[in-house]
Amino acid sequence: MATNQMRREAAKRKLERQQERRVQQDKRRKQVAVFTSVAVVVVVVVGIVLFTTLSGGEDAPAAADPASTAVTPAEIPTEAVALPVRPEPLPNPTTCTFTPDGSAAAKPVQPPAGTDVSSTGTVAVTLQTGAGAIPLTLDKALAPCTVDSFVSLAQQGYFDRSPCHRLTTDPGLQVLQCGDPTGTGQGGPGYTVPDEFFDGLTYGRGILAMANTGQPNTGGSQFFMVYGDGELPPQYTAFGSIDPAGLEVVDTIARAGHDGSLDPSPGGGAPVEPVVIETATIAG
Repeated sequence: MATNQMRREAAKRKLERQQERRVQQDKRRKQVAVFTSVAVVVVVVVGIVLFTTLSGGEDAPAAADPASTAVTPAEIPTEAVALPVRPEPLPNPTTCTFTPDGSAAAKPVQPPAGTDVSSTGTVAVTLQTGAGAIPLTLDKALAPCTVDSFVSLAQQGYFDRSPCHRLTTDPGLQVLQCGDPTGTGQGGPGYTVPDEFFDGLTYGRGILAMANTGQPNTGGSQFFMVYGDGELPPQYTAFGSIDPAGLEVVDTIARAGHDGSLDPSPGGGAPVEPVVIETATIAG
């Protein structure tokens, strides 16, 4: 029969092995990607290695309370980053092309006309969720086509009663992803939104950005809110910011953790505390 000392030593060796494996894995995890799909399965971006959550695991009892096995962030940065600024302003007004993607929309909507789209000014949007209100400020100068589409979808009630289906908590990628009324991560509006990112674009706490499939011009309706780290390549259109009161709500959601159901790819899982956008309203 094993003694207490033997048990302690065995546990110590097991912990050391786990830490060693994690160090090796962390060396390989230098970039992460936020994925969505618009009528397609999630596509892995070449050259981007995704984080794999190590918490929980096979030893967890099958009937365990989800909250007891939730993957939670070890730390959340408290300082929001500054909103990016384009190195060169876009033409004002500008024209946007919203291309049908051949799939059925998750909810019936019409794409915007895309003509005479303003590339100056901001739009205030409030996502009312069961966890609280999340105010957003959309920046037309940063991404006029994306803002035009988002506002149009909100006005048509597309986001109403839609779940936020993905939460990530690992250092390097801390986001809440929403915008798919089906809650599967595969739903979209039936059309694509052109890319509006640029070289030098960075992400961090407080940034609102569009998800995509990893292929050019595949944004749709899914978006992510960065509440902490956002170590991503400049391949996701940033189109606004999350107000401080909204960040507090997202922080609360993040601290409750995710269920790990999307690990290892694309990473994260469904929020343990379900998050549903009850309404998305445009100020004025």
